Amino acid sequence: MLHIINMKILVINSGSSSIKYQLFQMPQKKVICSGMVERIGLEKSKIIFRSEENEIEEVLNIPNHQTGLEKINKFLLDTEKGVLSDVNEITAVGHRVVHGGSTFAKTTVINEEVKDKIKELFELAPLHNPPNYVGIEVAEKIFPKAKQIAVFDTAFHQTIPEVAYRYAIPNHFLEENQIRVYGFHGTSHKFVSEKANEYLNLKKSKIITIHLGNGCSITAVKDGKSIDHSLGFGPMNGLMMGTRSGDIDQSVIFYLVNALGYSIDDVNKILQKESGMLGLTGFSDLREIEAEAENGNKMCQIALEMNAYRIQRFIGSYAVAMNGLDAIVFTAGIGENSDMVRKMVCKNMEFLGVNLDQEKNSIRLKEIREINTTASKVKVLIVPTNEELEIAKQSYKLLKD
Repeated sequence: MLHIINMKILVINSGSSSIKYQLFQMPQKKVICSGMVERIGLEKSKIIFRSEENEIEEVLNIPNHQTGLEKINKFLLDTEKGVLSDVNEITAVGHRVVHGGSTFAKTTVINEEVKDKIKELFELAPLHNPPNYVGIEVAEKIFPKAKQIAVFDTAFHQTIPEVAYRYAIPNHFLEENQIRVYGFHGTSHKFVSEKANEYLNLKKSKIITIHLGNGCSITAVKDGKSIDHSLGFGPMNGLMMGTRSGDIDQSVIFYLVNALGYSIDDVNKILQKESGMLGLTGFSDLREIEAEAENGNKMCQIALEMNAYRIQRFIGSYAVAMNGLDAIVFTAGIGENSDMVRKMVCKNMEFLGVNLDQEKNSIRLKEIREINTTASKVKVLIVPTNEELEIAKQSYKLLKD
């Protein structure tokens, strides 16, 4: 416990191909600086740094997450444009960690034991836990006196009932090996569902939150609690994603191995890094896919239709699971910015009470807003996610208490 009222908390959110970061003055929730590293490992990676006085954007080669984090630190400490004079001004570094397994159900101070457990879970979240771990290792070196805090994506989904989190496999796999649905993107789903509840002013609510980025997931949130979720034991199934296949018949995996001669490692690489939008179109960035689709690229058009169709299937099943629906929430990079995806998802759902206002849908604003018609029984909301603020709030609360 730290007897400190005001803290500078740096939040590092390492995704599969990006790093978002924000430096907060807490508890005021003041953003001192923010930014992101995009397209890690791809051509023309980009880093953005924003403070009250400066905005910097550079396109350069960033081959991995460690390079990206080191570049962020240079911006923070830059003598002319930076916001820190000394690394020891940072009280804590809050880290998004995707998979906490059955060990971590709440925000945790990181020590060697915690790091070892995060490493053990690499196999279950191979695109995420490794860069999350790198973020921790680099931050420990750069900010040696700061507390390192882990906020787990799986924590919000601990309320999923047994009927939804169990797999129909022999019981000993759950009892002895903890094989079950864990759920992911929990920090985002928690943040936007709480914001939606505040906006709707509902004490009891039935909300579907749709997190669409390079990774995608959808959650049924009833009365503020996660009761079902598209991602499971690892962050790979459910919706189509940038490079991940989403749901696939298990028989395909056996066929690839037994009939076509692929190794298990080959299949894992195909489904994790070579499938989804990339496998269908040759592009993993939705902005490129939408542009190609508008120019007549047939496979890009089909991929977008497949993506919307799968989201619709989950919306239907979750509306049944909650016995009703008050609102659909779009969030994250694609959910907040792609009016094309939102339009396609909300098409032909009038029977469910969903009616999209096309004019409202086309407007770009960085705030919570409705994009449904006045006649729509179900609210359709865009709620900008802020996983970094949620991580800062949880880190501050842990240290203050």
